[in-house]
Amino acid sequence: MSEQTHFLLNESDLPKAWYNVMADSPLPPTPVLRPDTLEPVTPDFLAALFPMELILQEVSTERFIDIPDEVREIYKLWRPTPLIRARRLEKALGTPAHIYFKNESVSPAGSHKPNTAVAQAFYNKAAGTRALTTETGAGQWGSALSLACNFFDLDLEVYMVKVSYQQKPYRRVMMHTYGAQVFASPTDRTNYGRSVLAADPDNPGSLGIAISEAVEVAATSGGAKKYSLGSVLNHVLMHQTVIGEEALKQMDLAGEYPDVVIGCVGGGSNFAGIAYPFLRENLKNGQRARLLAVEPTAAPSITRGVYTFDYGDTAKMAPVVKMHTLGHDFVPPAIHAGGLRYHGMAPSLSAFCDAGLIQATSVPQKTTFEAAIQFARAEGIIPAPETAHAIRVVIDEALDAKAKGEKRVILFNFSGHGHFDMAAYENYLGGKLEDYEYPAEAIKAAMEKLPKVGLPA
Repeated sequence: MSEQTHFLLNESDLPKAWYNVMADSPLPPTPVLRPDTLEPVTPDFLAALFPMELILQEVSTERFIDIPDEVREIYKLWRPTPLIRARRLEKALGTPAHIYFKNESVSPAGSHKPNTAVAQAFYNKAAGTRALTTETGAGQWGSALSLACNFFDLDLEVYMVKVSYQQKPYRRVMMHTYGAQVFASPTDRTNYGRSVLAADPDNPGSLGIAISEAVEVAATSGGAKKYSLGSVLNHVLMHQTVIGEEALKQMDLAGEYPDVVIGCVGGGSNFAGIAYPFLRENLKNGQRARLLAVEPTAAPSITRGVYTFDYGDTAKMAPVVKMHTLGHDFVPPAIHAGGLRYHGMAPSLSAFCDAGLIQATSVPQKTTFEAAIQFARAEGIIPAPETAHAIRVVIDEALDAKAKGEKRVILFNFSGHGHFDMAAYENYLGGKLEDYEYPAEAIKAAMEKLPKVGLPA
């Protein structure tokens, strides 16, 4: 085993293909349905939102899909990203566990999100698209897509969840710097936004509402604008697998293999990015790494939601998919992990969790920030609140290994830095954060509004 701390790859090691987990999935595919008829979607329906190449990737069962040279050239601005052994954290915890993290915060936007943003911008540009619309929660996705649209000379409208728009002004400024327009959702720019504001002028917004606004703008543009999503869909998760493919090579350099792979989850993209290549190794090559997804107790779609068909957005404009869901009307509390507040979970990740191939857990806000502070003081990097959820469980795993006196190799995705989240840290350090557990009665009520799909749920 190496005594190194950093495990670095060369540009020549940059993956040449994305990994499509659907090629190796032992589970039958579930249909994607039109929101208006609840019949299976057709390419012409999806074509109003996405370029054909991304639609083909969404339904592909090819194991590997080549990464275009233009995308790989932009990836080289920050990829391959470093794998780092958190030796100082190990020492602080007094654990025999070995902790490794894949540092995706080194991207220009500060998170893993450009891995798919650059790809989506490329395919849209190649298809003749001139402008994109999207939503963003904490602003990580909006920042990444703004960066990518700048590279490919595309206009961009970002509908940012209002509470995050107010909590994270510098994410908004970052998007403006790259040339995007940013609006606090719900807005008065769309029919759906106006209806939400009419019912509740002080609505704090949600990812479901912001998706509805972005989808409406694209769908009613007559083809002038396309829609771009930062998580949930298969092609988005697939683009993120460069993380795990690199990590496999780097763990080999370290002379170890993870016993557990951990990531935070909101829609599923950063977790799938690191975990799906390791899931392949479990399924095809006899490895037995535990794959552990971590969500907030305030938005517990996997751990407390229902696995069934639901709308992807609040206005019922996006496709209906089978996923773990809290209900499409879910309006989350104003917790600081803005990127983890979606009502549902990626269909593929939901299916793997339901089948027991992936595990999930949830953690409250205050102990999550406690872990973030501990990590920052040991390793020097301040994590995003979303990333801190993974760190909370990493520390718990390391302490469990200590209690049991066993060596345990832990790998997690450091999905983004917290440099624009100082208000969240200020509130935590000032004792102003409160834990919140989403009420069971709210979940039960939401289930009564699910689409009535004539398929086994």
